Amino acid sequence: MKTAVIFDLDGTLIDSAPDIHATANAVLALHGFAALSLAQVRGFVGRGVPHLVARLLEASGADPEGPLHAEMVCEFNDRYVDAVTLTVLYPGVRETLEALAAAGHPLAICTNKPVAPTEAVLSHFGLLPLFAAVVGGDSLPQRKPDPAPLHQAHFLLGKPPALFVGDSEIDAETAERAGFGFALFTEGYRHTAVQDLPHRVAFNDFAMLPGIVAQWGA
Repeated sequence: MKTAVIFDLDGTLIDSAPDIHATANAVLALHGFAALSLAQVRGFVGRGVPHLVARLLEASGADPEGPLHAEMVCEFNDRYVDAVTLTVLYPGVRETLEALAAAGHPLAICTNKPVAPTEAVLSHFGLLPLFAAVVGGDSLPQRKPDPAPLHQAHFLLGKPPALFVGDSEIDAETAERAGFGFALFTEGYRHTAVQDLPHRVAFNDFAMLPGIVAQWGA
């Protein structure tokens, strides 16, 4: 049986921080808050929209758990589905995904981004048909680093031997808690040194990934 490859999305396959930044500042402006920098907002990415909005409020001097939180989550989600124009694929992602799929490796997404914007951005790049399963931040009550979303993606693929590919501390913790081998893409949104994150293999170029997957299966 071919090794399945389950991918995180933001910071792993796509650099979506510019779109998330623009959406965040649009929502902040609705409530009279000043714009935040790209670096600030990028640092909030990875734990889902409710966490992101809480950090936006905190950075703006407002109560992250106050009455604005739920309203701003809805406003963010309304805009987030169409937030694809500033997002780019990391170099080599398209070719690598197509090569893995052509070689018979089942592919899935496990992300804390909600399903609708996940499918929208994958469709924008013409990649959605390559994935047999998409698990988003609103697919289950739990989000990464809880292992449940990764287990769900694995289940939807039929539970073959699998490798999880991600870029962040959250992904590394998710893989460790789920008992999955973890391949760390080093060019994403992580804050921790590579050597301080648990991983089986690290790579900085997607052209390396088919060889990593082949060696993993062997």
